[in-house]
Amino acid sequence: MGVVTQEPQDDQSRPISRWAPPTDAPGVPSAGQSSSDGLGEDERDTAEVPLPGMPGRPVAPAPAADTAPLPPSAPPPGPSLPGFDGPPPPLPAAATGSSPRRRVPGPIWALAAAVAFLLGVLGGYAGGVLEDQDDMSSLAGGGLEPGSIETDAPLNADDANIVKVAATLLPSTVQIFAEYQGVKDAATGSGFVFDRNGHVVTNNHVVANAAKAKGRIEVVDHKGRRYKADVVGRSAVYDLAVLDVPEIKELDPASLGSTSRLRIGEGVVAIGSPLGLSSTVTSGIVSALQRPVSTGQTEDDTSYINAVQTDAAINPGNSGGPLVNLVGQVIGVNSAIATAGGGEGGESGSIGVGFAIPIDQVKVTAAQILKTGKATYPIVGASVDVQAADHRGALISVVEAGSPAAAGGLKDGDRVTKVGDVTVTDGIGMIVAIRAHQPGETVEFTVMRNGARQELKIKLDAQTENLA
Repeated sequence: MGVVTQEPQDDQSRPISRWAPPTDAPGVPSAGQSSSDGLGEDERDTAEVPLPGMPGRPVAPAPAADTAPLPPSAPPPGPSLPGFDGPPPPLPAAATGSSPRRRVPGPIWALAAAVAFLLGVLGGYAGGVLEDQDDMSSLAGGGLEPGSIETDAPLNADDANIVKVAATLLPSTVQIFAEYQGVKDAATGSGFVFDRNGHVVTNNHVVANAAKAKGRIEVVDHKGRRYKADVVGRSAVYDLAVLDVPEIKELDPASLGSTSRLRIGEGVVAIGSPLGLSSTVTSGIVSALQRPVSTGQTEDDTSYINAVQTDAAINPGNSGGPLVNLVGQVIGVNSAIATAGGGEGGESGSIGVGFAIPIDQVKVTAAQILKTGKATYPIVGASVDVQAADHRGALISVVEAGSPAAAGGLKDGDRVTKVGDVTVTDGIGMIVAIRAHQPGETVEFTVMRNGARQELKIKLDAQTENLA
């Protein structure tokens, strides 16, 4: 898997993860670092990376390593669109007998059909609303207050355009300045108002150094007003952080969409502060979905995301900003870019390959952080070789005794080719596929063992991040 790295800068061009192009196979990213999902100190330089759940303190990945960790949990599917339940049921057949058949006047037939159609539409709409409410209530139970987030599309799909999207989302998007290695405002990024309680979502790598050093973090709204921000919690696994900014409660939260409804080719807009240029809007399309991406260089900024890929221009400083559909709903958090190398000062700007964290995952992780201050992700208790580049599946190197993987029958040397209904071709893909589920779920793994295919059921365990 190509590696995305974050490089803090001292000038206006601030860190956004960069994905290095693969060297082993064209178009297929290859990991370039060790992952930290639980490897012990003695394994930090090996080419094997633990699936979530291996014992030991997380180890900072070696810059030149060729391995990476398994994935975090993924977002629940979003609510379905209101629909029509089908044609009205047929009227009872006319009774047979000697009495003449009565004809129903045309106007009554028309009225009955209209009423049935209306009931069908309302029934479908009610079902969609209930599903929305169920989805939101489950998130509320995880830390989100009912009614605190917005999910309705602010724009009409019939006349949505980039101008209207920009006008709608810019007031909900903020610029972020964070202390880095003792220097005020040395790291910059973007974020957006998440709920009505003054919480802002951004990338972990934007604020990680400041959070560890208790440094100052500020957000700037679209009118240039500055506010002090505190970190509620953050996740290196998902590269997400939630900030508490009580003074911005007056700002409307961005409307949250659902990644499950995205289609390749759909128009999207990226909003943020690339290169320190606040309130910048770029546009493009969804280039790919469920793209496994590994980002970061250290134990505190390594993440594995099941990314939304876009060709909308994303540059350093866009990190943490919203990726928005054309009805004004946030469908991802911009987190990483691929680079072709070069560029002034060793930096390279957008080449039309950017990656965003799916909003469905953002909802889940933000809810966990708001409830407990920490994020939780699923684990299986095994190590996967991420150096292998044959793309024939994920090679399992070590299965921990007593782990969910061992209980499910996974063995050393197995090659995992599918996790659930997702085909995996390498270790990073397996990590991401696992983290697309929730702890407690039982997931079917398809493995090749001694040339024979087997189906294994593994119940995912949970691991909680403990970040300072």
